[in-house]
Amino acid sequence: MVDVVCIGAHPDDVEIGMGATIAGMVRQGLTVEIVDLTNGEPTPFGTPESRAAESAAAATALGVTRRTLTMPNRYLFDSVEARTALAVVLRELRPRLIFAPYPSDAHPDHIAASAIAVAARFYAKFTKTDMPGEPYYPARLYHYIAVHLALHVKPSFIIAAEENDLELKLASIRAYRTQFEANERNAAIIGTMETRARYWGGLIGAPAGEPFFSPEEIGIASIRDLV
Repeated sequence: MVDVVCIGAHPDDVEIGMGATIAGMVRQGLTVEIVDLTNGEPTPFGTPESRAAESAAAATALGVTRRTLTMPNRYLFDSVEARTALAVVLRELRPRLIFAPYPSDAHPDHIAASAIAVAARFYAKFTKTDMPGEPYYPARLYHYIAVHLALHVKPSFIIAAEENDLELKLASIRAYRTQFEANERNAAIIGTMETRARYWGGLIGAPAGEPFFSPEEIGIASIRDLV
């Protein structure tokens, strides 16, 4: 069992979208597991072996556990089989919160991953089913943004990050050497991630921040919870 499950289509999606938030949650004592639906390969400079080593190093940097499912990179599709595979994981881990990719994107895998996560949350509570584990319905689902579109969407909320949280996010992204250091086309992404985190943090008076989107209304227990 964990407190939070963060779902990505590929290794590095979650780190790009919410790495600083994950570092902050771990710092506050929450347990987090990243679930990659695919291994992210093939890519121009990566291999399944190098990508597995990089994703493990990124998880270590953030202080989280991680698992990679066997869905096909580039051909990820919202199917009953995909929904069920992720639902089984949710029934095992029983998180209160799940985070999934933003549903609007140029990358079809990201769109599919978002849909799979939403459906798997629902599937996980099925009773008369062949799925192992006890029925379970995660209380909240939020979307992070790590997209291939030039979007600026007003978030439902921004999570503040400390300086060290941001440094751990950037370290986790740097772990993917085959995706960023070895690929000149992607070399600027790490600097862009820092700039964006500073921007979102600046909107709420924090050193850094990351935006999130909620399909449901959000309640707070106390006005003191506001930054």
